Amino acid sequence: MTTPASASVNRRTFLNLVGLGVAAAGTGGLLAGCGEKATQGGATQNLDKLAGLVPEHRPLALNIKPDVLSTRPVPDGYTTFPSALTDAITDQPGAGGQPIRAMTPVWGPAPPSGAKNAYLVAVNAELGTPVEFSVQDGMTYADKLGAVLGARDVPDLLCVPDWEVEKLPRFSDAVNALFEDLTPYLQGGNVAGYPMLATLPTGAWRNACWNDRLMAIPNPTDGPFPLALFYRKDLLDKLSLTYPRTIDELFEVGKQVTDPGKGVWAFDDIFQMVQMFHKAPGSKEGWRLRADGTPEHKYETPEFRQAVEFMIKVYRAGMVHPDLMASKGADAKQLLQGGKILFKQDGLGMWQPMQAEQQQVTKGFSVQPVPVFSATGGDPLVWGDDDPISYTFVKKGLGKARVEEILRVINWCSAPFGTEEFQLREFGAEGTHHRRAGGGPVKTELGFSEIQNQYFFISGRTPVLQPTPQTPTFVKEALAYSNAMVRFMEKDPWDGLKFEMPARFKAQVVPITDKITDILRGRRPIADLDVVVKEWRSSGGDEARELLGTALSDAGR
Repeated sequence: MTTPASASVNRRTFLNLVGLGVAAAGTGGLLAGCGEKATQGGATQNLDKLAGLVPEHRPLALNIKPDVLSTRPVPDGYTTFPSALTDAITDQPGAGGQPIRAMTPVWGPAPPSGAKNAYLVAVNAELGTPVEFSVQDGMTYADKLGAVLGARDVPDLLCVPDWEVEKLPRFSDAVNALFEDLTPYLQGGNVAGYPMLATLPTGAWRNACWNDRLMAIPNPTDGPFPLALFYRKDLLDKLSLTYPRTIDELFEVGKQVTDPGKGVWAFDDIFQMVQMFHKAPGSKEGWRLRADGTPEHKYETPEFRQAVEFMIKVYRAGMVHPDLMASKGADAKQLLQGGKILFKQDGLGMWQPMQAEQQQVTKGFSVQPVPVFSATGGDPLVWGDDDPISYTFVKKGLGKARVEEILRVINWCSAPFGTEEFQLREFGAEGTHHRRAGGGPVKTELGFSEIQNQYFFISGRTPVLQPTPQTPTFVKEALAYSNAMVRFMEKDPWDGLKFEMPARFKAQVVPITDKITDILRGRRPIADLDVVVKEWRSSGGDEARELLGTALSDAGR
């Protein structure tokens, strides 16, 4: 992936980008009147029982070895590109028929479309059947997604990010009504006709099942961590400061760097990282088990209250940039790049693209993640999972021949690192979208403007961390951080269970989050937190608790 926030993505990373629960607020009647049974009370799938649905795993022999071996689910890394690429797919996948319509998100300026985009022209020529993209603003993708699902007007291929799945009410009903059952095409040995898809991890395929059928192509994550706390190392170095190792140091460093007279503040909204530092639970969006084995949400824990109290103190001390407090539209990345804030909470995917770009603008520019620490002693707790980034769904009713053609196209787009197909998908045409430098491809200005992950978001791929010639130390730095943090990754009591959370629970995500934000920013007293939590319980929280508890009992845990 090539956008600043997308190299390592999952739901929590993008909750910061697209706004918590937008779809949940706007698509409550997603399939009203469709005739399918609504899942108002939620539903559970035991993924361990779906082993017979998923494709056989068949790695592709490419004769390249990673330079950095990692602890799963952290991917392995390569610091150099292979001297020779493998032409993995010899037959043109498309039959030359009608274009394949696809809808995908983009963060940043929308790329040119159709024949105006030389990248699309180059890849479509290899595919045989062109893919026509409707590229939608990632900041409002949830609204567009809800609209096309609610209208039952889906394209041939629809990218649905994982973080949106969890918010869309009655989503399993939408899947059943609108999308093709891919089980007969890909189940078991049937995947042999699509060898690139056979390389995808089995765990990702399990998550692509709905209603006990294989319904989508998963896009496996290339990193398990939703968030990191980044800091401007170069600016702290100039102040003879270093990154914080305790919660008290975080506050003190924030106080030292904040200087409104110079237009500098310490932070953006770092509340999720503060929750992690205090070891509030993160599994299944904030659940854990009490000592008696019953589910408990983070809102009900002392760790969450401690995080709230700390953030109230940060806001009262004036350490958060006022533009970020006043408007949800302020660009915190630009503030970090410009030195107007020195710490920013974001996905790990922000790291390399920002470093590559800004080191050309600001001499000595350096952005690094703060290692996760514990605010309460002992080992830290790191949120993470290996859920897919997104899912690609195929429109229902296209007919067997068309579905097979579409799957061949997706198969081509899913070729792994080390193949000619991967290189074209990632970097476009040599001389046009990239040039050779430092032993590998480096994108041109046209490459950056035209390549916006269009084909990435209709595919999957075996995750690796690939070389970045503009930032030659990045792979080792990123994997050193990730492999250190994975030792502390939170254990999910519901691992292997997939949930469609109750509709009322989904619908209250935005209102409750907004009320907690009001408390953090001083618009409501902290005494109101108990009131908000009580409201959360009565408006769906207790229903979700019952669902999670019953699921564990049914699974014999």
